[in-house]
Amino acid sequence: MSEESLPHDARLEYDDAHPEPSDAHLEPTDALPEYAERVLEVAELIPPGRVMTYGDVAEWLEEGGPRQVGRVMALYGGAVPWWRVVRADGVLLPGHELRALGHYRTEATPLKEASRAAEGHLPRLDMRRARWDGGERAQGHT
Repeated sequence: MSEESLPHDARLEYDDAHPEPSDAHLEPTDALPEYAERVLEVAELIPPGRVMTYGDVAEWLEEGGPRQVGRVMALYGGAVPWWRVVRADGVLLPGHELRALGHYRTEATPLKEASRAAEGHLPRLDMRRARWDGGERAQGHT
C-alpha cells in the first residue's frame, strides 16, 4: 500500500513512522491519528458473536477503504476486539487463527466447519449469519 492511498490523518501517522532522513530529529507522537481512532471506535461497537469486514468499517466511516482499515487494525487493533473486523471471505486472520477461533467459539460467532481438504482444517466465519450491519447504531451514524 502506498502512503498516498491512506486518509490524510493516517498519512501523517505513516510519515511519523517512516521519517525521511531529514525528519530523523523529530519525536514520534503518542496520539492516534483521528482516522485510526474512528476505526477502533467502530470495532468496539460490533456486538459479541458478530463481525464486520474491513470494507464494512470503511463504508460505515465513509472514508478510506478495506486496506486502510486493515492497516489501522494491524497497527492499533490489539486494544479492541480485533477478531470482529475480518476479511470478506471469512478466512481467519493468518497468524492469529487459533486466538481468533477461541474468541469466536466463546462468543458463539457463526462458523462454517472446514472441509478435510481445507488447509489446517480451520473453519471460516459464516459471513451470511455473522455479518453485522450496524443495526440501530447505523441509523444514527453521521
